[in-house]
Parts: sequence; C-alpha cells; structure tokens
Amino acid sequence: MTTAADISNRIIEAVMAQRLPPGSRLGEQPLAMLFDCSRTIVREALTRLGARGIVTVSARRGWYVIEPSQDEAREAFEARRVIEMGLIRNAKDRQTGVGKDAVRQLKAHLSREKAAIKGNDVGARSFLLGDFHVCLAECLGNTLLADALRDFTARTTLIAMLYQSSHDAVQSCQDHVDIVAALEKGDFDQAEALMAAHLGSVKDALRLQAPSDPLAQLRDALAPLGHSSAQDLHTRSTVQSPVPRSPGPTRKPRAKKAGDATATSSVPTTSGTYLGALL
Repeated sequence: MTTAADISNRIIEAVMAQRLPPGSRLGEQPLAMLFDCSRTIVREALTRLGARGIVTVSARRGWYVIEPSQDEAREAFEARRVIEMGLIRNAKDRQTGVGKDAVRQLKAHLSREKAAIKGNDVGARSFLLGDFHVCLAECLGNTLLADALRDFTARTTLIAMLYQSSHDAVQSCQDHVDIVAALEKGDFDQAEALMAAHLGSVKDALRLQAPSDPLAQLRDALAPLGHSSAQDLHTRSTVQSPVPRSPGPTRKPRAKKAGDATATSSVPTTSGTYLGALL
C-alpha cells in the first residue's frame, strides 16, 4: 500500500530530476489517482513536504511546488556550504579518514553520473548530480545531515531552474571527481576547498539580480512634492511649459477598441503541471 513517505520521496526525486519545475500544481485528487491511495494520504505527504520547504499551499489555489525568492536562493546555498564543508571538516577532525567502502560507493556514483551525462536522460543526469552530495554525507557517516541535504539539494535544483543556471553538467561531474580523489588521499583541506569552489561556481551560474527595493516606485510616487526625484526634476526641466489655451467644448474620451494599438492586451498564464503527467 502506498504511504505518505512513498509519495513525498517520489515528489522529491521528480524535483531533483527537473521534472517538476517551480510553480507546478500538485492536485490532491490527481495524485490520489496516480498512486492509488486516498486523498488523506496525499495530503499527509504534501503537508510533510510543506514543512520541509518543498511545496506550499494556498487556501484557494491548492498545493504548488515552491518558487524560491532570490533571498531564499542565497540562503539555500549558504546552508549547503555550511553543511557540506562542515561534514568534510568533521571527518578531518575525527582523523578516521574515508573508508574503502565509502570511496567505492562514491566512485560507483560517479560512474553513474558519467554514464548519464553521455546519455540523453536529462532527468537522470540532474538527479545524480544533486544526489552525489547526499551520497557524500551518507559516506561521511551522518544520515541526519544527509536527509537535510536532500531537501536543500531539491530546493537548489528548483532555484537552478527558476533562475536559469548556466552551470555545465560535465564541469559539475569533474568537480565531484576531484573532491572524491582528495578524500581518497586523505587531503581534507583540499577536499573542503574544492567543495567551496564547486558550490560557489554553481551559485555564480545563476542569473540572480542585485536586491531591489520593492517599494521604490510607490515610495517615489508618494514622496512629498518638495522631494521629487532627480530624474523627475531633469525631465521637467527639459519639457517646455504648455501654452495656455482657452477652454473649448468638453469631449468624452473615445473608448478603446480591441484592435487599437494602445489597447492593453492580456498576458496568458501558464497552468501548472501535474505530477501524473510527468512521471
């Protein structure tokens, strides 16, 4: 019987495989039909994902995959940097090194990454590149942080889709290879530096804009008249004062027609994507 954990895990995997883009709608009834379970189980799964920051709910619109803001994107990468570099530093402090079994597991994961990059399965490639970091946390002996990294990796996958990351998959895979090689040699300082550079390059590939003032336009419009902006003063100084005219007969403004060039056209909205149409 399908459980809430099964559904939430499938949704996380779909996000990491870039099959569920930010803003995708997750209808309870379609999910219940897809997984052959009750809506109660689906709602439990979505509630868990909501607490983990993967989905959000609106009273009128239902459940949706999150669309991270720029501030949330920066925070997610900062959290990953703290966790992943801390894991490597902690392994160094324990002075136990990385065991042969762990290195073997990491190299097997790298082989799957390389095979996915050579193939045409973009979803498998995206999932494996993100899951490497979860696998690394598990191999370094911390399953709790591995679970946390899975959620943060899913969120950064959504961020990469939303902000059109230009980071190359081949380069990501090579970064992973270099990190594992450093760990195998016991060079934890080098591994930590490589991880920092890797996460930094992934973040830098995002098209994030500098933080803007969301109230700038309203703030300028409602400013006292004696505090007009420099742009307004410049504009006014370059425009000649109108010549006074005697008032003529008042005419009603012509109503805009659908074919007028000045008429405002509506922008069609794209409906969300159901999980059942993607998996």
